[in-house]
Amino acid sequence: MITVFGSINVDMVMRVPSLPRPGETMLCPEYFLAPGGKGANQALAAARAGAGVGMIGCVGRDAFADTALSLLRREALDLSGVGISPRPTCCASVCVDDAGENAIVVASGANLDVRASQMAGRTLRRGDWLALQMEVPPDENWKAASLARSAGARIMLSAAPAGRIPERVLHGIDVLLVNRIEGRMVAEAAGVAAAKPADIVSGLTKRYGFSCIMTLGAEGAICFGPDGGFLVPALPVSTVDTTGAGDAFAGVLCASLDKGFDMEEAVRRASAGAALACTKLGAQLSLPYAREIDAAARSLGGNKPFGLVA
Repeated sequence: MITVFGSINVDMVMRVPSLPRPGETMLCPEYFLAPGGKGANQALAAARAGAGVGMIGCVGRDAFADTALSLLRREALDLSGVGISPRPTCCASVCVDDAGENAIVVASGANLDVRASQMAGRTLRRGDWLALQMEVPPDENWKAASLARSAGARIMLSAAPAGRIPERVLHGIDVLLVNRIEGRMVAEAAGVAAAKPADIVSGLTKRYGFSCIMTLGAEGAICFGPDGGFLVPALPVSTVDTTGAGDAFAGVLCASLDKGFDMEEAVRRASAGAALACTKLGAQLSLPYAREIDAAARSLGGNKPFGLVA
């Protein structure tokens, strides 16, 4: 069972020829509203990958709340831990250019009121997973991690958006998921040599004892853990929108580990799921199902031993 503690958003998505420069006003023909938020994205990705998932977060008393929760309800996630805030439901403005790259501004709203005390009604058992990101108040994240650790649950932290992570938290998690920028920031704060991605993941693992995974976009993902490391290739796809790809990776990874896959196969499934999420517009709208993930994972090339990773 997976509990996701994190953000719930509505995304206002606009397609533009190129991302606006400072001071530039750009016209586009339309926009659409879609559910999003790193927490909700990861929860839905994990559920579609085959896991049982409960969501803990907050929405406002507004029309955006129904949109934000719509796909989570459709996929029958446990939403009993979702609270109501006096602030408006979080809204993210997402611009996506013709190359599939994005620029995002997030108005946090109700996400600022997510509290670890909301976990009181949820039973965490030994071997369960708690998935965290960094779009809710950091201190509440760390309190939630402490509750999970006390219950014997395993913890996965996506260090996104990048921010400070206390040493005590890093010593208490099982999986750290980063991209290049986030990995460099965590490594530098920890005093770990950060010349290359391989140095970062191995250095952080050796220091803290967790498994560290760095996503590298079209180059795949590097993983290093107590049993060694490897690189998983990326699935070649025609990219439409990269929004939510990292959350797809995180959700599929956590679901795969929860279902008993070993780390190498879990990362392969996560890499495949993230690539598939890039082939459609929107974050949650693009998240693949288990059957699609399994088929794509089988088509990936072989893993590369860590010793050969640059």
